[in-house]
Amino acid sequence: MLSLTDETFAAHIANADRPVLVDFWATWCPPCRMLEPVLAQIAAEYAADLEVVKVDVDNCPKTAANARVMAMPTLNLYVNGEVVHQIVGARPKAALLRELEPHLGLLIR
Repeated sequence: MLSLTDETFAAHIANADRPVLVDFWATWCPPCRMLEPVLAQIAAEYAADLEVVKVDVDNCPKTAANARVMAMPTLNLYVNGEVVHQIVGARPKAALLRELEPHLGLLIR
């Protein structure tokens, strides 16, 4: 998964050709580490329709503040450069996909 920085975040989201799921995480966050393999699976399975990227909140405080991240992990789904859904806290893969599906239409198999 691509890691974005304060310097690259805005341009990457604005120029995305598909929805982008942003994982706001921290190295010291156990639920973040639990979620990492789940997000890797989602990224691989839905690569044609969804991009999954990471933002380390400790290294990117400006981006985290602008995204209104108050707890980790926080997942923001961006469609056409705008946040359409936010998920706070770790979830199993099926639960994440259920939450994302209404925003992605028939993407979820």
